[in-house]
Amino acid sequence: MITPSSLLNGERTVVLLFVSTILYSVTNVLVVYEALGFSLLAVFALFVEISVESYGSTNPFKTRPGASSGIFLGAVTLPGLAVSRLIQLSRALSVNEVRTEDVEFLRLQYWATSTSCLCVLVFLCFIFRHDSNKPKSASFNSGWLTKFCISSIALFAALCCLSFAAKSSSGRYMALTLFWIVFHGLAAVKFIQHVLNTFPACASFGEALLVTTGFVVYFGDMFAFTIAKISKHLVSYGLRSITYGAKGSEISTIIQGMLLGLLLSPMLFKFILKKSEFYMISTNSEARGHHERKRSIIFYGSLAFILLGIVPLWMQFVQDFPVHPFLWVLNFVFSEPHKRLSLCAYWVAVIFVSVLRFYNISKNSKIERILLRKYYHLVAVLMFVPALIFQPAFLNLAFGAALGVFLVLEIIRVWRIWPLGSIVHQFMNAFTDHRDSDLLIVSHFSLLLGCALPIWMSSGFNDRPLAPFAGILSLGIGDTMASMVGYKYGVLRWSKTGKKTVEGTAAGITSVLAACSALLPLLAATGHMFTQHWLSLLLAVTVSGLLEAYTAQLDNAFIPLVFYSLLCL
Repeated sequence: MITPSSLLNGERTVVLLFVSTILYSVTNVLVVYEALGFSLLAVFALFVEISVESYGSTNPFKTRPGASSGIFLGAVTLPGLAVSRLIQLSRALSVNEVRTEDVEFLRLQYWATSTSCLCVLVFLCFIFRHDSNKPKSASFNSGWLTKFCISSIALFAALCCLSFAAKSSSGRYMALTLFWIVFHGLAAVKFIQHVLNTFPACASFGEALLVTTGFVVYFGDMFAFTIAKISKHLVSYGLRSITYGAKGSEISTIIQGMLLGLLLSPMLFKFILKKSEFYMISTNSEARGHHERKRSIIFYGSLAFILLGIVPLWMQFVQDFPVHPFLWVLNFVFSEPHKRLSLCAYWVAVIFVSVLRFYNISKNSKIERILLRKYYHLVAVLMFVPALIFQPAFLNLAFGAALGVFLVLEIIRVWRIWPLGSIVHQFMNAFTDHRDSDLLIVSHFSLLLGCALPIWMSSGFNDRPLAPFAGILSLGIGDTMASMVGYKYGVLRWSKTGKKTVEGTAAGITSVLAACSALLPLLAATGHMFTQHWLSLLLAVTVSGLLEAYTAQLDNAFIPLVFYSLLCL
């Protein structure tokens, strides 16, 4: 039974504070419809989370054990980020520092993101209402649920239409835009079903919603840009690749193509295996070993075919590279060889020493794995801060390369590709914790993306010099100090059932503020102007610190995005 005290737990209170802070910062009429849509989405998401969690064991999907649904947090994170960026770009538009087209494309991205979240929320309502065998609770018992869903969808659609009608008088453009937005919502519903069914017990609803929405919007932009290249009649400022102000740079195109190729390669591998009937298991050990080697050859061959053949063709088609994309990468690296090669050597040395040291500790020590993993957060600070200050463009490319390596290794581990599959699996298991499953190990992805996404999203206009450091500061310093201090000295717990302590949270918030104080003079010395008010910085650090204390979600994924969103205001 739902009681008034259970409606607002710690996580929901922090998320409401996050939403309220963004809405309070909306002072420009250019963002008013988006703000109203965001508030409606937040109310609907909160209602869905309370209703879904009231069903408990009737979950039709197998989600990550020990985690709350996270629906409210997952539904507002990316739309909130888009609203924050719209507020930031509206400031720049008023002083003619960005183009109107950049703001309009980000507006399209916001509505595509919000529609994806809204459609998934409606889908969850429908699934939980019709798959439950227990008596209906107050949330699902009456026809007002259907009325509430229909009213929310209708009001949301009206706000979306008003937003674009105020900016364009073309009926054809409006129809194309609305179709494109609805397409994102339907794709998100289909994709989240695939994620939850294919990877059971690997993610909560909130985590799956974050991944689903991010993938759909990111690759939707890629698909739209490809279609626009094929048919010049579709070229409009609503369908151009200007990803958060990046304006379709060569580096963003290379990363997009590489990621798409790596995600398609397992599909090609599986298709070839089926056609070759290599799924047949032999009882003879020699024949089995021969089968594994053939399987390995097929995997590496299909991977090379996509990455070296298909993907570069797409890159050259959409970006008009003067040379082969991989040659462009080499030219880019060697355009400043002393700085960039020295940075690569520094990274290799840090990775080699840290991995060797921590792996030995993990095998021979009784130290908690959660603390061992926090050492890698500190390693991320050592690696990324110097590069972000002095070589941000090269760091963008390096993040993409690292993400590609992680994806290849995870595919090899999951598919047990000879000869590296078992070795990678054994090595990665030394650093897993309760948030990883037997099927997928995602913590290293979330740490890398948590540091990379704020940097990628700041590659266009950015008047907040601390915003690109959001992931490094919140994960590398704040989260690490909170865990270490809380583990060693924590006494006062935030909740009776949780492990997070007040002392740990205070240490995390204080350490991030201290790091900002040390970082700002260094940024000023490199030409950045300090435009971040200390009050807003304190609020951003506090909200992200409290979220780390209360959330049961994969905090590496959510905290950097929340922190980045608040820093942009």
